Amino acid sequence: MAFTIVSSPVSNAPLSLPGDFGFDPLGLGSDPELLRWFAQAELMHGRWAMLAVAGILVPEYLEKLGFIDDFSWFDAGAREYFADPWTLFLVQMGLMGWAEGRRWADFVNPGCVDVEPKFPNRKNPKPDVGYPGGLFFDPFMWGRGSPQPVMVLRTKEIKNGRLAMLAFVGFWFQAVYTGALKVS
Repeated sequence: MAFTIVSSPVSNAPLSLPGDFGFDPLGLGSDPELLRWFAQAELMHGRWAMLAVAGILVPEYLEKLGFIDDFSWFDAGAREYFADPWTLFLVQMGLMGWAEGRRWADFVNPGCVDVEPKFPNRKNPKPDVGYPGGLFFDPFMWGRGSPQPVMVLRTKEIKNGRLAMLAFVGFWFQAVYTGALKVS
């Protein structure tokens, strides 16, 4: 069996984004403003997917060890919690609305939502949309410094986010297609 290599359209944009390899067959990155938005959307969806995959695998592993009884990630929203579902929904919508509003404001006007404390011998980081830094979000300052190591870390994050998005879709297909709600 032989495979034919087919060239794919490559964007003409500079490769300055983490995980950007120039592959853009639909031309979505042709508008620089939309490209900024798509990059932030991919970053956020990747972070949520990494949390979701960990939220699926870790409890199932803890169930196998005997710490949790009868866990199924697929019906986690149907369980009884400390408050009624509408209260939880409204609290979550309020908190997420606040967080997303701040994220949007930071996207439109970078650095406008920074609440870094001012210390005399400490320079606050330059605002970088999508990568909160400073004392509270990056206490070891791994996300700041010379551009090359930071770009390597950001590329690893976006690649892991892409992998987690695919893994999460795989979990959904497994649950829907096979009816087996356990990952095992």
